[in-house]
Amino acid sequence: MAFYVSVVASFGFLEQAARTLPIGTAYAVWTGIGGVGVSIIGITFFGDPITAWRVLFLVMLITALLGLKLTSGH
Repeated sequence: MAFYVSVVASFGFLEQAARTLPIGTAYAVWTGIGGVGVSIIGITFFGDPITAWRVLFLVMLITALLGLKLTSGH
């Protein structure tokens, strides 16, 4: 049940973001947040390796997402 609630909430947040951001930016940020979130869950709960490279690329992804948001013109 929690999965379905999460999916509905996630699409709701995407829809909200698309009201004020270009759809390409909104979708990129939405998928990026999902990717970062899944990586953190994998490291925290499933023993995925945490390496300097992985942390570097996650930080770069977050930086890119923030850059997209800040330069979207809205």
